[in-house]
Amino acid sequence: MMKQYDAIVIGAGHNGLCNAAYLAKAGLDVLVLERNPHIGGASVSRELYPGWTYSNCSYVCSLLRPEISRDLELPKHGLQVVPYHGGVTFTQDGDYFGNYPDEERQLREMARHSPRDASAHQRFEVDVMKQTRLIRQFLLKTPPDPTSFKPRELKGLLELAAAFTELGEEGLLDTLRFWTLSIGDFLDEYFETDVIKAHMSGSGIIGTALGVYSPGTAYVLLHHYMGEVDGSVGAWGFARGGMGAVANALASSFLAHGGEILCAADVRRIIVEKGRAVGVALANGDEHRAGIVVSNLDPKRTFLQCFDAGDLPAEVRTRAKNFKIRGSSGKLNIALDGLPTFPALPKHSPLVLADMHFSDSLARLERAYDDWKAGTWSQDPYLDMLIPSTVDPTMAPPGKHMMTVFVQYCPPTLASGPWTPEARAAFGQTVIDQIAQYSPDFKSLILDCEVRTPKELEDEVGLTEGNIFQGELTFDQLLFNRPFPGYAQYRGPLPGLYLCGSGTHPGGGVMAAPGANAAREILRDLRRPNTVPPGYPND
Repeated sequence: MMKQYDAIVIGAGHNGLCNAAYLAKAGLDVLVLERNPHIGGASVSRELYPGWTYSNCSYVCSLLRPEISRDLELPKHGLQVVPYHGGVTFTQDGDYFGNYPDEERQLREMARHSPRDASAHQRFEVDVMKQTRLIRQFLLKTPPDPTSFKPRELKGLLELAAAFTELGEEGLLDTLRFWTLSIGDFLDEYFETDVIKAHMSGSGIIGTALGVYSPGTAYVLLHHYMGEVDGSVGAWGFARGGMGAVANALASSFLAHGGEILCAADVRRIIVEKGRAVGVALANGDEHRAGIVVSNLDPKRTFLQCFDAGDLPAEVRTRAKNFKIRGSSGKLNIALDGLPTFPALPKHSPLVLADMHFSDSLARLERAYDDWKAGTWSQDPYLDMLIPSTVDPTMAPPGKHMMTVFVQYCPPTLASGPWTPEARAAFGQTVIDQIAQYSPDFKSLILDCEVRTPKELEDEVGLTEGNIFQGELTFDQLLFNRPFPGYAQYRGPLPGLYLCGSGTHPGGGVMAAPGANAAREILRDLRRPNTVPPGYPND
């Protein structure tokens, strides 16, 4: 006899697991279905080379909301985040710009390049933190529906209006401008030095099919400033044991509350009966039934691949087709026989423990984007490179190291046609050659290299076009527009259907807020308000 669940969650990524854990904690009988033989989605750790652990998709931890970590007792379930600080951008003339956590040292480093930029730095930080404080208060809230006159929606709109009103007239104008400004134009208002602007601009383009002078990229920078590690806002860290530790802790919390996970369970169709989502059908022919179906998949994959066309309103399918979810990123994971040297850095520099970059001007970054627009990978790419084994020794054997390299830009389809193994290898070689320009012994230390293009991210992880945010973080796809108007409150177009992935508010990154927010709405609809965790709005 087929078991009837209270809820089925499609996808065992961090948002799906977070959503399921909250539902199970509230007493629901929950089944999580994952098409891969392992959990984690993009938050996964895998030993693809003997002795080395690769965080082969997401690679750093910061955005995970501390409220969620406390509610689900993730440290008790094994999650430990090891902070790292700072960053460095190498220049083509053999110098570098270092970004240090110590404020005095940071100002000295900026003054080494430009006294004017050192003077502007504090003003920049204050202005960015104003925007950070504004948006952080809405990360764990459901966006209000501006078309509704229900008391709850009106209250939410008033809260939103009050937060903006507190900025004052000048602050409000600055905020509206900031949300539509390019990261390049924003930084030009503060700094004059190419390498400083290039270093700071990276967070505005990571994971986004936009360039440094594309409108809206200033907000993407803000998205990366909203993180927190051990109470330090804006800090970043490594999940000890790789990013799979996040998914493993969420899964452990879920299982501790009686949940069930089924891997190698490829959902082909969401079953609709009498206009309601009632379960799922798997590729192997199995069916699972539940009163609630929650999709952790992106909006395109959910609405265009998991439903029979006649089961959804035509408008929903049209909006899903028009949802912007262009892929732009690649990834290399490299096993190293030792620690590479970077001659530009002073001996024993702490910057080798931090983010490393090689694009030293906005012009180089914009040309890298031009390659993507032309349908090829960047010949001079932007790299976000880290060696997590310098901080987390569990990632590699003693004396060895693991390197993770995030790459912009890399198109989901090449102008010459689909990705081939030969093209993937050439893309990887382009990245390796760039690193070797700044580290002469790097190539000789390579033991293994996993190269991932948007094709692998889509085929293996289920991210449409390899977009790591499940949809671009532009102003037209934020708050009550995410994923699109009318469906921005985690509820789907059919009764019993919900969305909990990064394609919903507040967006991508290993944040888990979409999963938690969707759980709150589900529990509210089930009239179980007392099961909503403390710290979450429950009006």
